[in-house]
Amino acid sequence: MSERTIALVTGANKGIGYEIAAGLGALGWRIGVGARDQQRRDTAVEKLRAAGTDAFGVPLDVTDDASVAAAAELIAGHAGGLDVLVNNAAITGGVPQTPTTVEPATVRAVVETNVIGVIRVTNAMLPMLRGSASPRIVNMSSSVGSLALQTTPGIDMGPVPAAYLASKTFLNALTIQYVKELSDTNILINSGCPGFTATDLNGFQGVRTPQQGAAIAIRLATLPDDGPTGGFFDDAGTVPW
Repeated sequence: MSERTIALVTGANKGIGYEIAAGLGALGWRIGVGARDQQRRDTAVEKLRAAGTDAFGVPLDVTDDASVAAAAELIAGHAGGLDVLVNNAAITGGVPQTPTTVEPATVRAVVETNVIGVIRVTNAMLPMLRGSASPRIVNMSSSVGSLALQTTPGIDMGPVPAAYLASKTFLNALTIQYVKELSDTNILINSGCPGFTATDLNGFQGVRTPQQGAAIAIRLATLPDDGPTGGFFDDAGTVPW
């Protein structure tokens, strides 16, 4: 492993993912910019490099086994290993999206990216993460996936797309299961909520900037070795499951 911390951020060509890459890069880390679209990926890498970040592009479609396997090989060959994985890539599936009207195909597509994609990428990167002195996995979730908040009287989460909401609940459950299975390792694994951030994911309707939304991922990616694992956090602290 290199002495420099190496991180992979999925969906890093724009929005919150780009700001996570920029924030970690500002710490002197080497950043793999994971993204499907070559032009957007190249543009993001160029912009990051212009700002002083040691960034490199990682062609990555989290829904494709071969793409993810190739990404792992690229990182191993180009960077020599991996210390931090930020699973940020996600889709909403479009709106409106209620349980009674959503198409099953839409639910499958959302889960394929937001949940199965995380499994696919995490498992491919685990061998390298196991070789790191201070490995971290950050799963970008959302408070809309909190069953506790969804069922608390007086709390209105708004008209959240049903498939997207369920995918984040699914992702939180998955985070817990990874923590349990990897409890005998030094890998710290947490879910993070960026808050209602203005990105193209929600038609730029959020009230927070992508830079603000990236803050929780940066904090969880830089936890000390005795930091928490198996938690769900936002900028204010712990988010209920």
